[in-house]
Amino acid sequence: MDISTIVGVVAAFGLMLAAIMSGGSLLLFVDPPSIMIVGGGTIGSILVHYPFKEFFRALTVAKKTLFVKEQSPVALISQLIEFATKARKEGILSLQSVMSQIDDPFFLKGLQMAVDGQEPDTLKDMLQREIDYIQERHESGAEIFTSMAAYAPAMGMIGTLIGLVQMLQTMDDPSSIGPAMAVALLTTFYGAVAANVLFTPMSGKLKLRSASEVLCKTLIAEGMGSILAGENPRVMEQRLHAFVAPQLRESNFSKK
Repeated sequence: MDISTIVGVVAAFGLMLAAIMSGGSLLLFVDPPSIMIVGGGTIGSILVHYPFKEFFRALTVAKKTLFVKEQSPVALISQLIEFATKARKEGILSLQSVMSQIDDPFFLKGLQMAVDGQEPDTLKDMLQREIDYIQERHESGAEIFTSMAAYAPAMGMIGTLIGLVQMLQTMDDPSSIGPAMAVALLTTFYGAVAANVLFTPMSGKLKLRSASEVLCKTLIAEGMGSILAGENPRVMEQRLHAFVAPQLRESNFSKK
């Protein structure tokens, strides 16, 4: 579970609630018509923009903002160097014995292709193609939340216009001005909160998750290609270190 996402949401909504309650009742900011305009309008616009399957897939992808098992690039490089050393000493078929240690289907696929005797360039091309498709799917999921971040304030503005029209039509009745103005202002409020506290941050978090996953899969593709080509593990380590920040680079050979 991603603690930063939970802390961020709790902090954002908690501080807003504290500010609201310090100046009056929380019920003043609860308006069902405004919620219907922003919530229903945003979902309706998204369904016009995207097909059903993309919309429901985005809801599944949204879980990654909270629940994700991240791989450490440093640990992954160490594992690849270990496998490279083993393959160099015992042969590429020896990697079959380490498959039980791997729970990443992409990594397992690379190992299986190496054991099956694929050419290094062919292996890297096939794995890279899969990485490209994964990245494309991730970008599509994040794009939906970026679109929702654009539609929610627009729906809020539409609600504001609805409230203003209702208010202007009933100016002769002072008792109706307050509720109409509440709709006008609260729809803008709901749209701004939904866009800036939920949808835009979720899109950003999904993009970061995607970048992290693509980095690890790229390391696997590069590493497995080097192992299959019989590259010296020290040279391979230097190649893989180019993908991570200098402060994260740890030589597996200086430890020995």
